[in-house]
Amino acid sequence: MKLNKSKKRFFRGVSGFNKTISRHFLINKTTLLLIVLMIFSCKKGVSDTNRTIGLPYFNSADFTPEWHVLTHKIPDFSFVNQEGVIITNKTFEGGLYIADFFFTSCPGICPTLTKNMRGLQETYKNRDDIKFLSHTVMPWKDSVSVLKDYALKHHVDSKKWHLVTGDKDAIYSIARTGYFADEDFTKTQDESDFIHTENFILVDKQGYIRGVYNGTLEVDVERLKRHVKILQKEI
Repeated sequence: MKLNKSKKRFFRGVSGFNKTISRHFLINKTTLLLIVLMIFSCKKGVSDTNRTIGLPYFNSADFTPEWHVLTHKIPDFSFVNQEGVIITNKTFEGGLYIADFFFTSCPGICPTLTKNMRGLQETYKNRDDIKFLSHTVMPWKDSVSVLKDYALKHHVDSKKWHLVTGDKDAIYSIARTGYFADEDFTKTQDESDFIHTENFILVDKQGYIRGVYNGTLEVDVERLKRHVKILQKEI
């Protein structure tokens, strides 16, 4: 059966149309596949990042975060807590601890620091691997008996939270060179200055500083809690 010219042109047009549709469909399928692969790759990248990136280390007083750089540990110390018990680095072996500096007669930020630390004590009351260490910066007034009265007043659990006193020079030295807790000293290098800081310092199982927080701000205390969860996942 012979086709006239008009019919041949018609079928050629249909054939061309089908090829065009097929070509566009192939392109669309390829584009769709690429988009799916990109989405999957992005999700995998985010998942890998969340899984591998932990808390930084802080090795200097400017608190520049560093990953995989471990050069500064809390120095060896020995102080006396509210129960008259000697507290050293070994007291916190195998667990995390949160440190701060205060004095019992402080009318300013200390009541807020104590309140927020007590809240953390309540949060982790069933966690033996999380403890607290508060150093008095007025050891010439805050004796063991004064710290004991303060602990009773503020419902301090002596098994978890140690309020410590001791030699002034030792306390001030570890505050400044151990915990980097005295910003004024960083600027002035004046050893006679009185230490007054709002910092909570998070220390890991190996004695490295892993976080610094404003202990008077609820939002920073919540950030500390999130970081504790991250740190607990480390081997």
